[in-house]
Amino acid sequence: MAETATNLLFILSDEHNPKALGCAGHPFQQTPNLDALAARGTRFSAASTPSPICVPARAALATGQPLHKMGRYFDNADPYDGAVRSWHHALRDAGHAVVSIGKLHFRGLPGDDHGFSQELMPMHVVEGKGDLLSLIRDDTAPVRNGAAKMAKTAGPGESDYTRYDRAIAEAAIRWLAEEAPKQTRPWCLFVSFVTPHFPLIAPPEHFSKYPPEVVGTPKAYRPEERPDHPFLRDMANTIPYDRSVENRDTLSRMLAGYHGLVSFMDEQVGRVLGALEASGQGPRTRVLYASDHGDNAGARGHWGKSNMYEESVGIPMILAGPGVPSEARCDTPCSLTDVFATMLDATGVAESPPEGSDSLLRLAGAGATDRVILSEYHASGSRQGAFMLRTRRWKYVAYPTYPDQLFDLEADPEELHDLGADPDHAATLAEFATLLRGRLGEEPARLDAHVKARQAEILAANGGRELVEARGDLPYSPPPGVKASWS
Repeated sequence: MAETATNLLFILSDEHNPKALGCAGHPFQQTPNLDALAARGTRFSAASTPSPICVPARAALATGQPLHKMGRYFDNADPYDGAVRSWHHALRDAGHAVVSIGKLHFRGLPGDDHGFSQELMPMHVVEGKGDLLSLIRDDTAPVRNGAAKMAKTAGPGESDYTRYDRAIAEAAIRWLAEEAPKQTRPWCLFVSFVTPHFPLIAPPEHFSKYPPEVVGTPKAYRPEERPDHPFLRDMANTIPYDRSVENRDTLSRMLAGYHGLVSFMDEQVGRVLGALEASGQGPRTRVLYASDHGDNAGARGHWGKSNMYEESVGIPMILAGPGVPSEARCDTPCSLTDVFATMLDATGVAESPPEGSDSLLRLAGAGATDRVILSEYHASGSRQGAFMLRTRRWKYVAYPTYPDQLFDLEADPEELHDLGADPDHAATLAEFATLLRGRLGEEPARLDAHVKARQAEILAANGGRELVEARGDLPYSPPPGVKASWS
């Protein structure tokens, strides 16, 4: 348990590439508020998401458990419903105020109890069902035409998401000023922004920070540089984001939109942190910042998330406040599933966390050690599940039948050289394959079959493929009060 129980302000963004941070050494990304938070705390340099897509990542974040262990919440049509105990439940049951403001992406149907004392302005999946098209994962899966909207709409301006995030920040500022001082026990405020998730429309003052000569060209973007792997081909054929990048102007607009949204989100973080200090609660409050997953932002010709490269599966993670080393970097691998133990530790709740969830407070003060972190992907665009194991040095990615991938993150931090077919690393591959089977409790192919059987049941319960395809494609979930825009 932490030496002193305190309040905890947990700020979550959506789709923040872990490399897109000034404090992480990015050459042009401007994030002054997150940089300042890192300077007074600890930045976790090897943090990962349990699944590189919104709904599964948020379910695992809530429960502190990997997807395979829960046997559900595998994709964006299988949202968290409160059936598995969350850290929100644990804090509330112990008598603490645990309030959420903003995006949750849970099921959100009447009667669902997600565990919060209060949900303000919650954004849940559409109709309590979410992205039903993601359930169709065979070779006949329909092409997601909504992907073209990312390129078409990229540019300066305001979107439903930037307006929503401004409102989230305002609500958080009010809560910190009016409600936080009333609390008699350590409280937790979960402020969940939706940017820099696409649409790639950034307020002009932030978009203008990233002209073409600044953003340049993404890593390994030219066709001859891109890796050729069947999982990546499946993704590109089903969700063809890059196919809509017609020319250099489109590419530059998309990059300026993404990096501009990161700066916009950082601005909202700064507003909330300023309100925390103005409330007088700052000295008694720890602050945790993270994102649900990353964004490829054009690297290797991919956009959005949904693969196991660091841009997508990696996440930013910063912890600051009482008992947290300042101006520090922790290289111990960690995950969003560690938030469960962190919440218990920070607020002094005497409950055992799920197996494998470790407090970031403990990790921050323990010095760099090694751990094996798991991430899974079973969602839109994939024909097979993807399973990642990450240590400080190695990243191993396995599929039921596709070739395994292996990256030496010490020698090749940009993941440009896949060692999966290198006979000199056959022993390392075999060790990780055995480790993965032990972690999953079965062969990846058997788990893949279980997931697809659950997805087939959900598809049938929603009228089958014909009705689901007629429902249409929803490029992104609308915030509260905004009508869904189908394509």
